[in-house]
Amino acid sequence: MTKALAQKRIQKLKKEIDHYRYVYHVLDQPEISDAALDSLKKELFDLEQQYPDLVTSDSPTQRVGGKPLDKFTKVKHPTRMLSLNDAFSEEDLQDWQKRLHRLTENAQLDFFVEPKLDGLAISLIYENGLLKIGATRGNGLIGEEVTNNLITIESIPLRLREIPEATKVKTIEVRGEVYMTKKVFDKINRERQKAGEAIYMNPRNTAAGTIRQLDPAIVKSRELRFSAYALPTNLGQTTHQQEHILLKKLGFRTDPSATAAKNLQEVWSVYQNIQKKRDHLPYQIDGVVVVVNSNKQFARLGIVGKAPRASIALKFPAEQAVTVIEDIVVQIGRTGALTPVAHLKKVAVAGTTVARATLHNIDEIKRLNVKIGDTVIVEKAGDIIPDIIQVLPNLRTGKEKNFTMPKFCPSCGSKIIRHANEVAYYCPNHACFSQQKERFYHFVSKKAFNIEGLGPKIIDHLLTAGLLNTPADIFNLTENDLQSLERFAEKSASNLIIAIKKSRTISLPRLIFALGIRHVGEQTALTLAEKFLTFARIQNASAEELQNIHDVGIIASHSITAYFQQRKNQIYLAKLLPHLIVQKVKKTDTKKLAGKYFLFTGTLQAQTREDAKQSVRNNGGQVMSGVSKKLDYLVVGEKPGSKLLQAQKLGIKILNESEFLKLLN
Repeated sequence: MTKALAQKRIQKLKKEIDHYRYVYHVLDQPEISDAALDSLKKELFDLEQQYPDLVTSDSPTQRVGGKPLDKFTKVKHPTRMLSLNDAFSEEDLQDWQKRLHRLTENAQLDFFVEPKLDGLAISLIYENGLLKIGATRGNGLIGEEVTNNLITIESIPLRLREIPEATKVKTIEVRGEVYMTKKVFDKINRERQKAGEAIYMNPRNTAAGTIRQLDPAIVKSRELRFSAYALPTNLGQTTHQQEHILLKKLGFRTDPSATAAKNLQEVWSVYQNIQKKRDHLPYQIDGVVVVVNSNKQFARLGIVGKAPRASIALKFPAEQAVTVIEDIVVQIGRTGALTPVAHLKKVAVAGTTVARATLHNIDEIKRLNVKIGDTVIVEKAGDIIPDIIQVLPNLRTGKEKNFTMPKFCPSCGSKIIRHANEVAYYCPNHACFSQQKERFYHFVSKKAFNIEGLGPKIIDHLLTAGLLNTPADIFNLTENDLQSLERFAEKSASNLIIAIKKSRTISLPRLIFALGIRHVGEQTALTLAEKFLTFARIQNASAEELQNIHDVGIIASHSITAYFQQRKNQIYLAKLLPHLIVQKVKKTDTKKLAGKYFLFTGTLQAQTREDAKQSVRNNGGQVMSGVSKKLDYLVVGEKPGSKLLQAQKLGIKILNESEFLKLLN
């Protein structure tokens, strides 16, 4: 092929490849296969190798990014890259609007709302349509030039697609966010885990670290993406909404959820809709950005510090927050175990107000070195109760107090004991009223009899009224009994009696778990049910028989036999069992997960956590309640808690939900 023909062919190939890049990486609408696109790129590469002087900076072959750099150079931004002030509630949003109205003499304001991607802010400079400089935000005035890395990102055009003819602007600046998808992040972590390397914590930090890699080849392998959100250069736009339209014409991806809003009511509605979709998006977001839509009003409102007045970041509820421990109080459980509970200065975490957090046991208090009066970080992930994960000792005033376990039960006054080789302290009085209440709460809980409408407050009323002595008495309750209680209407009494009748039909594992036998959790209850098949056989099993069952052990076996041998429990069961219809146990067909221990953290998408746990058990595996060296797999969903970090430190294998499902199937 002659040079003239090659030049024409190269121009056509470049245009065609850029089109397919655009529809794939910007519009998410691929028109040809990856293999076909690779073939076009190969032809272009071969022609450019034959005629090197025909290679231009906007050629798709130049996305390799060049040789590794020794260091990054500094670059000054044409205009300052600003940060945003935060809002966390509808009230914060209204206060922001009031401030704007004072400055604009109550002028009519409309807004533009877009998801706040959790990535790295980037500035792109185009000269005569060609990408010249790409830089990080840095301190807002000066950033680092990372052009070699940015040209490896397929969603960043090397040449602008369409520039308005009416403008004579030669230099155009575009700003946006470089981010990493959740799918790519999971893939990178799987590869690092197989290589015995520490896994990364989150996509945002991984994307930021990737952009600052000196070797563009590493950046290219990380499959980063870019979403544009601002067009500082004046191309005739008068609103932020028009900027988004122009950005699309220039060849950039903008977030499809971005939309205009006439007022704050519409802003809040958009915020709530995006929040609902948050976990299902392919990338992480931590809120929305609300912008005064009019560019003239935006400029007139000006800047305070490093943030524009006319824009604000409306954040989603945090899963971590800082608060103060006002007191530590012990809670007596159904087995008599004392659990220290931190009473906190109220704080919003994950969309709820948190006033208490568990401290688990005295060893955990010592590990955290926590004191009454300490400033602490509280975490709430998914439906898990809040945990204190870190103390901030530098904020101590010297007035903090150490916590010690009480010597006597705060409920019944019995002397507290601690068994050898156990972490927990116990109240030995089985008749302790606090223990009694907790046994009732456990009996009706979701994993046991799951009696809808029978919560702690109603149980407390029934106990105080003398209508309940043991959980068996629940099944003797009548509508008249309930209507005699304060605040119990005829309808609610009828509904509760229906729920109680419904709960009489129960599976054998749930029944065993509901009894609250010490050292018998969900997994042990399932193991016992599958081994003995009937309740009567479990009742009559010897300690030796129980010990021979995998994972029951000596301590649990003695606890089980002791429970069934106690006269008071025999009387209780004689009252309870006639009320129940105990379903037969279904034997598991497969033991593919036999001997494997699983733990779950975060929110799963394809199934509930309870369903996932049951799938493990159905396949012969076991589910743990906490991280330990015994654990084989930690299955991680959206918004995982501190268990992820604990598992990483111990080198536990981490699975995402899709990997877990593959393991099952």
